[in-house]
Amino acid sequence: MENKEYESKNFIEEIIEEDLKSGKHGGRVHTRFPPEPNGFLHIGHAKAICLNFGLAEKYNGKTNLRFDDTNPATEETAYVEAIKKDIKWLGFDWEDREYYASDYFPQLYAFAHKLIDKGLAYVDDLTAEQMAEQKGTPTTPGVNSPNRDRSIEENKQLFTEMKEGKHADGSLVLRAKVDMASPNMLMRDPILYRIKRETHHRTGDDWCIYPMYDFAHGQSDSIEEITHSLCSLEFRHHRDLYDWLIQSLEIFPSMQREFSRMNVEYMITSKRKLLKLVTEGHVTGWDDPRMPTLSGLRKKGYPPVAIRNFIDKVGMTKRENLIDLSLLEFCVREELNKQADRVNVVLDPLKVVITNYPEGQTETLKALNNPEDEEPTYRELTFGREIYIDRKDFMIDPPKKYFRMAPERNVRLKYAYILNCEKYVLDENGKVTEVHCSYYTNTKSGEDNSGIKAKGTLHWVGAEGSVQVKVNLYENLFTDPTPDAHEGKDYLEFINPDSLQVIDGALAEASLASAAPGTVFQFMRTGYFVVDESSTTDEVVFNRTVSLKDSWAKKQAKKS
Repeated sequence: MENKEYESKNFIEEIIEEDLKSGKHGGRVHTRFPPEPNGFLHIGHAKAICLNFGLAEKYNGKTNLRFDDTNPATEETAYVEAIKKDIKWLGFDWEDREYYASDYFPQLYAFAHKLIDKGLAYVDDLTAEQMAEQKGTPTTPGVNSPNRDRSIEENKQLFTEMKEGKHADGSLVLRAKVDMASPNMLMRDPILYRIKRETHHRTGDDWCIYPMYDFAHGQSDSIEEITHSLCSLEFRHHRDLYDWLIQSLEIFPSMQREFSRMNVEYMITSKRKLLKLVTEGHVTGWDDPRMPTLSGLRKKGYPPVAIRNFIDKVGMTKRENLIDLSLLEFCVREELNKQADRVNVVLDPLKVVITNYPEGQTETLKALNNPEDEEPTYRELTFGREIYIDRKDFMIDPPKKYFRMAPERNVRLKYAYILNCEKYVLDENGKVTEVHCSYYTNTKSGEDNSGIKAKGTLHWVGAEGSVQVKVNLYENLFTDPTPDAHEGKDYLEFINPDSLQVIDGALAEASLASAAPGTVFQFMRTGYFVVDESSTTDEVVFNRTVSLKDSWAKKQAKKS
């Protein structure tokens, strides 16, 4: 039995255990997952979800789901629903703790007035260009706005007028009065509120001023008495403002901690860039299987447990790094190997006529569904005079170590017989259209004691007892492992033109005609494929989940 006392802990777990030991926050652990509802969740969000919900589970705590909905121009209820669906799909539940920053708009407005009353916030009418100029540079201090010394009374009056809609969009903002010489540019009197006449997805037109994310985020944490506010590393420079606001307002002392982002090869996790892929038609939508979104990975057939295992293997660190995509695919294969039934699907059919098999006759053969099952189950295959194999499994003049079908060679059909290739038929362009073979009647799988040898084994489908299916072969959306990390180049320059190949004429076992959407199968010798949600009995559609090639395991074997 594993000794939990010596279990390795990440730096966040060490912080939590120290807090619990000291009795901080009364021994509570209360985390939150705070997405902005302006897009779909991606693989990076999965890391944050697993961390926040996982820590709460481990330390008998709670996790809130809070939507930081402070920008009505980009937020939609549809995004809210998609986010909730993804979290539940990953296996987590926020119970009755579903909150919105917009729930706290009145309280946040009152907080802003409190800062004004303390002389720590002021209304400014500089333009965005003027404000950027007076902020200085990372090496030179900024200069105070001429409005920085407005009286408390004037600031309160102007801020009230902003809320009442008496000023135009963009004409006034509320700024924190911090330090225009701070080495942290974010602390140089950041904007807390702006005027924005946009209809909010929850509050409608009740408000025409909205808090900035940096003002709403930390204060919402404090309102909910979050004990451990966990963010990715890009928010490290925001922590100074987070702490300043909480201290200035004298409210519950939530504390922010940062962990490394989930940077995976061939994926981007900027929602702005992902949205551009959608709006410009580079993908079919947020749930396109080429996207790094959770809905895209789900449509691609990734099991949620594989994603959680991947995040667990990557671990939590304080330093940014690039994760090998093959590790994620290894986790997917590892899980699907246990789950997926094996089936025969021929992507590029080549007809094989078994010349010594009686015309009009068929027989039923037994095939194992999944060799990983503790209690094996079987399905039936229909075998007859005409079958189909994959075109790549036949060569007229093969190399020495080619063990598939070729003239005058024996090859076994999985769960069936050994065939001997006798001849082939070419069309006017020299393309093989048909192969003629004979079969050895005493080589039936499971009953063969003939002593006849065959070095290769092929998958196949019968001409009778098969169904035509559509197969989407997905590859990486980008040709470069870091498409958005090249200075002077747009990430769209690295779009892979061959990221999707559609096969309309594949042949599959007849049982797959009724396979339920979302079911993943292993196509023998090819890879794992999921039944697309668009599938019907008239058109069965499969999306490739991952190939059988395991490059991660090979890399680890070389290291050892």
